Amino acid sequence: MIIGVPKEVCPGETRVALVPANVAALVKKGQQVLVEQGAGETAGYPDAQYTEAGASLVSREDVFAKADIIAQVQTAGQNRVNGEQDVARLKKGQLLIGSMDPLGNPAFAQQLAQTGASGMAMELIPRISRAQSMDVLSSMAMIAGYKAVLIAASTSPRTFPMNMTAAGTLSPARVFIMGAGVAGLQACATARRLGAVVEAYDVRAAAREQILSVGAKPIELKIDTAGAEGKGGYAAEQSEEFIRKQREAMGDVLAQQDVVITTAAIPGAKSPVLVTAEMVKRMKPGSVIVDLAAERGGNCELTKLGETVIAHGVTILGPENVPATVPFHASQMYGKNVENTLMHLIDKDGNLQYDLEDEIVVGTLVAHNGDVPHARMRELLKLAPKA
Repeated sequence: MIIGVPKEVCPGETRVALVPANVAALVKKGQQVLVEQGAGETAGYPDAQYTEAGASLVSREDVFAKADIIAQVQTAGQNRVNGEQDVARLKKGQLLIGSMDPLGNPAFAQQLAQTGASGMAMELIPRISRAQSMDVLSSMAMIAGYKAVLIAASTSPRTFPMNMTAAGTLSPARVFIMGAGVAGLQACATARRLGAVVEAYDVRAAAREQILSVGAKPIELKIDTAGAEGKGGYAAEQSEEFIRKQREAMGDVLAQQDVVITTAAIPGAKSPVLVTAEMVKRMKPGSVIVDLAAERGGNCELTKLGETVIAHGVTILGPENVPATVPFHASQMYGKNVENTLMHLIDKDGNLQYDLEDEIVVGTLVAHNGDVPHARMRELLKLAPKA
């Protein structure tokens, strides 16, 4: 098989789909790898490292024309700024693997099927034990949770750790994490390492032990959280009544915080508004909110994607594509996820196999043989269920 790695073209995207270490592993397995010149430069991986790993440096046109498999960070499904130019380059029988925003942009699956190419959306990797090493959502969430704390620390007018000095004692910052998934737990751990007093909240009862394990204090609200956990360990979408009660109970908690980091996201749905304008009004002047759910509408009512908003003395940040701000390690993790997925798909003879009895393949394959085989995609596209 020939695996192609084009340079990412979406504005602000600095990651690369495979790093030299991934290339070396794939070449060792007998695969040929083509890398567009300069593909890894913004992530800290120069062309020379790819050639040393066994890749051939080619033009973008050659990557798409010669490769059997195209590996991208942002495919045209996710990159709606200028990704369309690559769709015309795809050919029948080719496999496109990468992030596609399948639940937010299901029409891309149909568009991809019409080209005759197959598509595997990395966001749909099932959360099962044998697929953990392929889970890009968890990998990128870990990077985002870490960086969110650094963004908050550099924005806050307070230092995070307690310091006892000749000029007086500096009390530690209070940091509150909303949502204790992968991003939230990494944020908790990072804030603790910086010396802050860290508290966290999640609607899932199972999150309590996880919050304690990273050194944070779980906040418990007196509301019924039965049914809060959905499939695959993700938080389930909640009713308006539940969210209203949650907001009421959360107002007093937020008023005591110096930093709030929100991470609550529902796959394929708009992010729930957990922090209202009224709650922001009650917060301390100089407080900071970093909204990691900004790309899906935001957990704070006042969040604006890619902008800094100051309201009632509170600074609200809605960062976009946070993993791309840590491109070296984000690419390392993303590349390993893609490498493991490819190793799963390529048989011992070096051929690409689509095992339609395999939960991983069935769960991620959104386009194949000119059709959309994925059940959830068909439902979103209002296509008849497949037999």
